[in-house]
Amino acid sequence: MRDKQSRIFAAAASLFAEKGFAGVTTQQISERADVAAGTLFRYATSKGELLMMVYNQQFRSALSAGDRASRSRRDPVDAVQAVVRPILEAADSHVENTVNYQRELLFGSASEKYRSEGLDLVARFEETIARRLVEAARNRGLDERRAEDQARHAGRSIFAILHLILARAFTGAHPDDDPEADLHAQIDQIVTGFFAALDDDRPARSGPEPGASSPQRKKEA
Repeated sequence: MRDKQSRIFAAAASLFAEKGFAGVTTQQISERADVAAGTLFRYATSKGELLMMVYNQQFRSALSAGDRASRSRRDPVDAVQAVVRPILEAADSHVENTVNYQRELLFGSASEKYRSEGLDLVARFEETIARRLVEAARNRGLDERRAEDQARHAGRSIFAILHLILARAFTGAHPDDDPEADLHAQIDQIVTGFFAALDDDRPARSGPEPGASSPQRKKEA
């Protein structure tokens, strides 16, 4: 079974890379993998799920590389950008496949195994972002519990931005913009907002106690 699954994965990966999602049929994948069509559908129920099987591995590898790279970054914006960069670079290798993978993540069947795995990777991406932000907040002496709550929202926002920037390459919107520079600017905005929210939650510095003499009153006296 492992041998058949490996052959199906290799056949799907090579055909998607060669022809793109739209140009590949399940029949071509089964023929290259040297398995019957019925056997193929025991491992993946549709062409979309075959794409997710292949691209989940790409997403997983890029996420692991970004996580490792981000740990050495002191600046929180640079740390978050380090998490995102390998995913952006991997997506550039075949924009059509990336956009179709995103579509399957958003709109695929809830019962599909590989979609569930993909959504788990999205959650891991958001958690990785949140960890880097909480670490940065801790280093600044901010409330860690409050930071955890805000960091979850920031992680989701950054995934949404990444999703739109990847889709933009396929739609042709904003063709003159540099995707990485644009992403960096938006990450900077979110991280700045994250810390501003934590600073706003700090208790206000208390003034002099009632009846205490101020320097001005002492001078007048």
